[in-house]
Amino acid sequence: MPQIIPIRDLKNTAEISKKCRLADAPIFITKNGYGDMVIMSMKRYEESLAKLDIYAKLDEAEQQISAGKTVAADTSMKRLRAKYHV
Repeated sequence: MPQIIPIRDLKNTAEISKKCRLADAPIFITKNGYGDMVIMSMKRYEESLAKLDIYAKLDEAEQQISAGKTVAADTSMKRLRAKYHV
């Protein structure tokens, strides 16, 4: 279940920092009862960015496959071996 806290609770920065580090998900901040912001730890943020990067690369690969821009594995290995003299 997501954590939701009012914006006035942001005054206690040490406690908020601890909550962010311990939370498994972003923390939602409300203002006057409505969603206003989302906060999370740096670690969680970096993990989210890494996932987005992987998803983007997978999407690009799927588009290349759909467009027929593929090379057989043995051909690819031969090219790599020739390029790196292995």
